[in-house]
Amino acid sequence: MFFFKKKNEKKTTLKTYFFTGIIVTAPIAITLYLAVEFIAFIDTKVTGFIPAAYNPNNFLPYGLPGIGIILLLLLFTGIGMLTANFIGQYFMRIGLRVIGKMPVISGLYNAIRKIFETILGEDKTKAFRKAVLIEYPRRDLWTIAFLTGPVPHQIHEALNEKKLISVYVPTTPNPTSGFFLYVPQKDVKELDVSVDDALKMVLSTGIIGPKETQITEKEAVQMNLMAEKEK
Repeated sequence: MFFFKKKNEKKTTLKTYFFTGIIVTAPIAITLYLAVEFIAFIDTKVTGFIPAAYNPNNFLPYGLPGIGIILLLLLFTGIGMLTANFIGQYFMRIGLRVIGKMPVISGLYNAIRKIFETILGEDKTKAFRKAVLIEYPRRDLWTIAFLTGPVPHQIHEALNEKKLISVYVPTTPNPTSGFFLYVPQKDVKELDVSVDDALKMVLSTGIIGPKETQITEKEAVQMNLMAEKEK
């Protein structure tokens, strides 16, 4: 009996070690794999535009990974520097006038530009301002949503509702796709959770919860003193 007990304990220990190894190794391996694939994808697309005489990969004994990303960063930085001066702004105005005269292209360009200015600009508070809960897709089923921009007055007038909130409901585990909804303010419950923590919950399908507030020893002593004074 003693022999079989020790054998079972050994199996349990090996099984624990095995799954612990997977938990530690898999995220690192997947992250590295995705990073390498992304770098290779950018390198393939960007270096294709470089003339053969100037392509570093043609005269080096080995390929230079990441050259595409470096060139892309230099390109974006150079364009930003050019558009910051008077001449660059002049040509930008001409280009915007041309685009503005195109019926469909102008609307699409303005929408995409507004999205990028909101996400990448200095004022990022206009993107996802707060995490909330709404009943979706039906009553008594709750999902995480994010407050977006203000509701246009035309929407208020069309629905005859003064207190509306615009929210984005992301899908799990890919938050880049989802649903944009106008919801009455009374049907929205605010969450005492940061936008980052709420996105982690969506990405992890609820496995990763929000960070709990940690009470330090000093704060605990102060709370006890306040409680004693109230008595």
